[in-house]
Amino acid sequence: MSIKVAIIGAGGMVQYHIPGFRSAGAEIVAIADMNRAAAEKVAAQYHIPHIYTDPADMLAHGPDCAAVSVITPNKFHHPLALAALQAGKHVFCEKPPALDATELAAMRAAARKAGKTLMFNFNNRARPDAQAVMAAIGAGTTGRINSGQAKWVRRTGIPCFGGWFTNKALSGGGPLIDLLHMIDLALYFMDYPEPQYVLAQTFNDFITDPTFKGPWGMPDAAHGVTDVETAAHGLVKFQTGQVLSFQTSWAEMVQREEVSVALQGSKGGVFIQRLFDRDGLDETAHDTAEVYTHEAGKPVNRPLHAAPDPKMGRERSAANFIRTLEGREAPLNTVDQALALMKLIDATYESARSGKPVEIK
Repeated sequence: MSIKVAIIGAGGMVQYHIPGFRSAGAEIVAIADMNRAAAEKVAAQYHIPHIYTDPADMLAHGPDCAAVSVITPNKFHHPLALAALQAGKHVFCEKPPALDATELAAMRAAARKAGKTLMFNFNNRARPDAQAVMAAIGAGTTGRINSGQAKWVRRTGIPCFGGWFTNKALSGGGPLIDLLHMIDLALYFMDYPEPQYVLAQTFNDFITDPTFKGPWGMPDAAHGVTDVETAAHGLVKFQTGQVLSFQTSWAEMVQREEVSVALQGSKGGVFIQRLFDRDGLDETAHDTAEVYTHEAGKPVNRPLHAAPDPKMGRERSAANFIRTLEGREAPLNTVDQALALMKLIDATYESARSGKPVEIK
């Protein structure tokens, strides 16, 4: 019998969640969004039988389902995931996992109490090139990973001005929390070592400059709030002695958008990169992945070949959630990893505020 899934939120990521769930054999039975017109549009497109404007009503009186997908602005990830878990549902939640580590700790506790699975859409782990890198690391190509660099940088990529993306109370922050994928991917490759401290700085240049707006057509709010960073740079030291530097930005003086992770190990290095001809447009992206080794006394650079995935693993990530519930696959991410990531992000913001290194406990 197929797993039945209900969707909360009719936003842009629904175009990946639904096909991903269905590719794994799941059935989509309902969708809820406070904007009924948006819910009706998605329901018509994907032939979803039941529509709600209140998630609580759907959870209490909607069709029977085993799992819920949360696709909403960041502020609502925590309360909606809690409500779904308390209703006895497994949860697949969009990134970021929550606004902060305190919220996520409560979500983890609720999942454990309910005996349900809580996973997040860290979709870049599911990219074929990322899995090729993971296989190379697992085969011992890098040896012990000593250091890494994680980047998601844009030159003109502020989503909107005054909307929920630029309002810290609704989003939790700017590009650091929005584009956390490469930090997560680097930690995934490094086997999520326990961090010791972080030293970081944020910047808010261009946060009100409309010429730095991204290409997605999101509406601005003339009198809205713009109190988040546009760039964040930091260095993490781990208990293991490993280090990771990171750079995330929506608006920064770089050549063009770059999404990358580089790792240096005792035997070799790896580099995975997605370059964009135009910031934010997946159809203009080019992917590469390489291994760097020293063989017979000479440096060797070897490309890693993987199938292209213009959807950046988003459908594959959703499919993994369903297959995890059915016991057909191991989960690509865990709630413990998500909590470690949110603690690191919290410490990054605190270090930027205080101007000092912040210990992560």
